Amino acid sequence: MDLRLDGKAALVTGATRGIGRATARALAQAGADVIGCYHKDEEAAEAVLRALRETGGKHRMVRADVTRPEDVERLMDACREAGPVDVLVNNVGIDASAPLADLPEEDWQHVIETNLTSAYRVTRAVLPLLSADSSVVTVGSSAAARGVPGRAHYGAAKAGIVGLTRALSKELGPKGVRVNAVAPGIVDTGTPGSGVPAELRARMARMSALGRLVTAEEVAQSVLFLAGDASRYVTGITLNVDGGL
Repeated sequence: MDLRLDGKAALVTGATRGIGRATARALAQAGADVIGCYHKDEEAAEAVLRALRETGGKHRMVRADVTRPEDVERLMDACREAGPVDVLVNNVGIDASAPLADLPEEDWQHVIETNLTSAYRVTRAVLPLLSADSSVVTVGSSAAARGVPGRAHYGAAKAGIVGLTRALSKELGPKGVRVNAVAPGIVDTGTPGSGVPAELRARMARMSALGRLVTAEEVAQSVLFLAGDASRYVTGITLNVDGGL
């Protein structure tokens, strides 16, 4: 199976941590020139850029908050300088948990804005720059299909990605643009005490058919598959990368 992306240009949002960082590296290692977007961690951005440059190619990190239209426009300016975009990976997202009775509307809006509206905003902005036979991949979550108590806002946003993906696959398909999503389970960051509580992580690992959590690198490999010609007749799907939860 040919997963090479030589001569392709890729835009990855949220490229300094977890799935975004692993995806940026996987695309660069496959031969793509990567523009990585980050929010505010300059040190992390520099570290990712150094890692990308080890693969060769032309890579760049751009600071942009994709919940802000003016920042997205600045990000598009950087893409226009680089030329057509062949791969867009919408990875930006935040985790959140709160029972509905304790969920203020501003927190609901923040999660929807970050996890769903940002994907709409970046995809819409990049449309004029997408090449023929390009690929859009959005990172969702298997929580969208399972439903998790105390995470209504998170699940709603991630479920929205499924609907967005299906609609855009049919809207953009005639233009040669494929639109897919990946839905990982809880990601094993390898860092104790970070992200999801250890008790929940252990329980989710036991629930998995494979008996463990997914790694960011494994999710990135699924994104890489959807990004290139190996999946050229695949569109509109949400690929579960959750070990059989």
